[in-house]
Amino acid sequence: MKRQGTQHHIDTLAALLLFGIFAACVLTVLLAGAEAYRRVTERDREAYDRRTCVQYVATRVRQADAAGSVSLETFGGVKALVLKDGEDEEYLTRVYYHDGYLMELYSEAGLDMAPGDGEKVMPCDWMRLSLEDGLLKVDLLDPQGEVTTLYLSLRGGEGGAA
Repeated sequence: MKRQGTQHHIDTLAALLLFGIFAACVLTVLLAGAEAYRRVTERDREAYDRRTCVQYVATRVRQADAAGSVSLETFGGVKALVLKDGEDEEYLTRVYYHDGYLMELYSEAGLDMAPGDGEKVMPCDWMRLSLEDGLLKVDLLDPQGEVTTLYLSLRGGEGGAA
């Protein structure tokens, strides 16, 4: 009779050991999956931030793209993309880099405004602009250190002085 009790304890111990191994395997798979998910999510967020900044500039230019509506000017010591508001040239939008942010300032033409007066659009480390023969080039450095370059051929075909 004593042998059956010992056998029962061994069977119980084997079942517990098997359950423990199964639980450890499940936990390992869950932790590996969570880490992979974190990395993919972080990579996608960084790519989204980088694309969003460039797409923002492209959309603003496309909205204002008419002959003579897109130009570059120095604004408070900063090079800015100037977008005139359709046929009504009383108002303009400036898109520029200032203090770690891509900024936008919508104002009446001729008003004395400073770069700090604009609205922060999103973080970026710098922006470089050039406009030659109707081709706008925008270089943006995002906080992750990636440079993204955007080339836009202006439909209006002309721009102001670069």
